[in-house]
Amino acid sequence: MIKSLIIIVVGVTAQQKSVAQQKNVTLHIDNVIAGKPLILDSGHFVNDAKETFTVTTFNYFISNISLTDKGGKVYNVPQDDSYFLQKASDSTSADMKFTVPDGNYSSISFIIGVDSLRSTADISRRTGALDIAGGMLEGMYWTWNSGYIFLKMEGVSEQAPADRTGQKKFRYHIGGFGGYDKPSINNIRNVTVDLNEKGGLKLSGTSSAKIIIQADAAKVLAGKTTVSIAKNPQVMFGDFSGSIADNYSKMFSLVSVSN
Repeated sequence: MIKSLIIIVVGVTAQQKSVAQQKNVTLHIDNVIAGKPLILDSGHFVNDAKETFTVTTFNYFISNISLTDKGGKVYNVPQDDSYFLQKASDSTSADMKFTVPDGNYSSISFIIGVDSLRSTADISRRTGALDIAGGMLEGMYWTWNSGYIFLKMEGVSEQAPADRTGQKKFRYHIGGFGGYDKPSINNIRNVTVDLNEKGGLKLSGTSSAKIIIQADAAKVLAGKTTVSIAKNPQVMFGDFSGSIADNYSKMFSLVSVSN
C-alpha cells in the first residue's frame, strides 16, 4: 500500500511539473493598409492597378499554429485550440491565446484558412470560431458549397461596375480546401514568420509572451499578381481565387516579440 501511494504522488508531481512548463503565448495581429491602421469604411487607397478603393470588410481565418525552435523541433499547438477568426470590425479578435512549452523558438507558422480534415469533420468538432450554427461566422461559410471562406475582403471603388442598386462594390471571398469527394480548388496557404528578426521567442523563466505581427490588406491586391478591381470586381470560387490567395499569403510581417 505504501509503495502504491508513493507512485501516485510522484505521478501527480510530474504532471504538475509538465503543466508548469507550459507558457501562455498571445499572437496579436494588427490589420493595416499601406502602413496605416486599417479603419473600415474610411480612407481612399490606390492599388498597383492605379485604382482607388475603400475597404468595408476584412475577415480571415488563422489555424494550425506551430512554432519551430532553434534546433528545428516543431511544436504544434493542439488543434482544438488552434482555430481563430480575425475580424477587422472586432478588435477583441486580434489576440489569439494558446500555451507553448519552454523553449527558444525561431519561427511561428500557421494556415490562412481551415484545413480539409476540420472542414469535413462532424459538426460536433467544429466549435468556437468554426461553429456554423452559432452566429460567430458572420458570413464566413458557404452553405451552397459546404466550406469556410478563408478570407473575405469587400469594399467600394469607382473602378468597380455599378450593381443593381447603383453601388460600386468589389467582393473577394476566397476559400476551397481541395475538395470533399473529388479534387477541387485548394486555396489553403501556409505562412511562416521569422521571429529571429526580433531576437526570437525565449520561453524560460517567464509566465507569458506576446508576438505582434501585422497584416497588410493592400497586399491582397498586390504581389505576384496585380489585381484589377475593374477587371475582377468579384472573385469567389474560381481559378483566379488562387492568385489572390498567393497574394495574401505574403501580407504578414513581424512587428515585435515580448518575452
